[in-house]
Amino acid sequence: MNIEITYRRTNRLSMRIVKNGDVHVSAPIGIPRKEVMEFIKAHTDWINEARQKTCDRQKQRAEFYNQLPLATPSQADEALRRLKALVDPMVERYSKEMGVKPSIVYFKPTISRWGQCNVHDRSICISAYVLLLPEWCVEHVVVHELCHLLEPGHTARFHALMDKYFPRWREARKETHRLCRNMPEP
Repeated sequence: MNIEITYRRTNRLSMRIVKNGDVHVSAPIGIPRKEVMEFIKAHTDWINEARQKTCDRQKQRAEFYNQLPLATPSQADEALRRLKALVDPMVERYSKEMGVKPSIVYFKPTISRWGQCNVHDRSICISAYVLLLPEWCVEHVVVHELCHLLEPGHTARFHALMDKYFPRWREARKETHRLCRNMPEP
């Protein structure tokens, strides 16, 4: 376990555990190092518990993503075939309904987000890992990204568009979080 101390313009000491289990401490500029070390020592139990929770969460993420084998070219080809069969009809249906047309829809095995829309070139990327979600949750991801072609940000207008084209989006997002134990948002 590494402990990283960063001095900042802040009024108090704080710390967090990062994904790899290291401890990051933020300390006010000018506070003596001894005081920072006492703070860390006083919170040893919290650090140990938080590190265990972080480790457990990382294991859950790995277990979730490892359900979709993508290690070999044949596995990746099979996943691409399944993705196209699932997502392409959704894109076609909602594109017509919404009056939008993405320039391209492509797939990548991203774990940081379910989908991504580049409003400048009008491309949409869908994570290969949506194959691990129920179909109606995948539909939520598709509609979410298509809505970004109409409204780039997560504004009130964007949410109104989501309500119009996929009224169950909040429920789908909640179900995705439940299945994936707080994985990325679409």
